[in-house]
Amino acid sequence: MTIEQAGRAEGPRGSNLATVLGLVHARGPLSRSDLTRLTGLNRSTIATLVGDLVDRRLALEADPVGVSRVGRPSPVVEARSDVVAWSVNPEIDAVTVGAVGLGGTVRARVRRETASVPTAAQAAALAAEAIDELRVELQASGGVVAEVGVGAAVPGLVRADGGLVRLAPHLGWVDEPFAALLSDATGLPTEAANDASLAAMAEGRFGAGRGVDDLVFLNGGASGVGGGVIAAGRPLSGVGGYAGEIGHTLVNSVGRLCHCGATGCLETEVGQASLLAATGLSRAQADELGAALQEAQPGSEARAEVERQVDQLAVALRTVVNAFDPSLIVLGGFLGSLLAAAPDRLLAGVTRQALPGPADDVSIVRAQLGADRLVIGAAELAFAPLLSDPASAALTSAARRAVT
Repeated sequence: MTIEQAGRAEGPRGSNLATVLGLVHARGPLSRSDLTRLTGLNRSTIATLVGDLVDRRLALEADPVGVSRVGRPSPVVEARSDVVAWSVNPEIDAVTVGAVGLGGTVRARVRRETASVPTAAQAAALAAEAIDELRVELQASGGVVAEVGVGAAVPGLVRADGGLVRLAPHLGWVDEPFAALLSDATGLPTEAANDASLAAMAEGRFGAGRGVDDLVFLNGGASGVGGGVIAAGRPLSGVGGYAGEIGHTLVNSVGRLCHCGATGCLETEVGQASLLAATGLSRAQADELGAALQEAQPGSEARAEVERQVDQLAVALRTVVNAFDPSLIVLGGFLGSLLAAAPDRLLAGVTRQALPGPADDVSIVRAQLGADRLVIGAAELAFAPLLSDPASAALTSAARRAVT
């Protein structure tokens, strides 16, 4: 059966097919025995489902390597990394495009710098050009059997129904139909969402939060603080897709005016620029910030700024703990550097101020995925229809789209 001929799987069979594909996508290669144990289905049902996924060119099956026990070993099933989703991340000075295979494998990434902040139309055009170039590169190095579509990680407020960028203040975008522009430019189905929410999904599925059902992710970058929430294993998006704007949590009622119009938001009181200034680093040296913060001596300007920002961050995380009751808080970017510089101070500040109960079991850890975070998160958005219904998701044959 070809991908284009795949029909809809009805009822429980379709649900089971999605369950098996979701497991090998998120957990990596699993034996049929593992799948039997994890799903509660019998061996013959698992064999049929795996065969279906193999026929649809969504999974591969092979004998395990290095197994010497008596009897026929249980075959190992893995998601096909040559089934690819494209990711797009517009920034104030560049557009980053990535190719991610099923299983969360980053196949390729390219960053196209811009002379000025790109418009939505310019970002879509640059992304389409980069996708065409990467498609050719991938066909020459391992191949691509099919493409699921495009996921866009946008630093701003993005409507869940249609990918309209309601507001991306650092890009200067207001009511831009970025998903539609990308779809027109690439000819592929496209979804868009807030970048930090997608990063939360990536860290929860493949990074520091792997295996955790309830977590909150916050990232600190040059342009501010963004966040995302995973509740009961699912992204919390809100009615319009705007949930997770933790960067605009009040932490200082007599603080500075935020660009959102409020006073004392987390991202105005806790910021990368102040940390760079306190450590004597330039913006170009931002990669050195983590080490500089950990080396800051007691009584120094840098250490005082670390402690001030950690205390303000603790106020915001107190609210996060009380509101969402997560078991894990994951911090990325310069927020992860603050955690590394003063882990005990941050955790103590949060647990001291949060309500007993929600504060009892929460842990705070540093993010793990680094530069792959947004690439994987945006790709997960594109993979979502396939993972929810492998039998009916529309896939495009990459061979037909390859540029010659």
